[in-house]
Amino acid sequence: MVPFKSKSQYLFLIFGLFSYTNPVYAYLDPGTGSILIQGLVGGAAATISFLSIYWHKVKAFFGKKKSSEQKIDKD
Repeated sequence: MVPFKSKSQYLFLIFGLFSYTNPVYAYLDPGTGSILIQGLVGGAAATISFLSIYWHKVKAFFGKKKSSEQKIDKD
């Protein structure tokens, strides 16, 4: 396969592929949209619960690290 010589040839190929499409006669019922929304909400809930469970590890990773001398001075 010969590599493209310029970006314009690459863009022309992409445009040509997208313009050469056939219509799709499909029916998307309301249940399909409901499933998509349910998946997005479920993914967001899983992400939030994961972060809330491991929040102290995330906080410790991004937080300041105290030296052992500072810990001794406070006691």
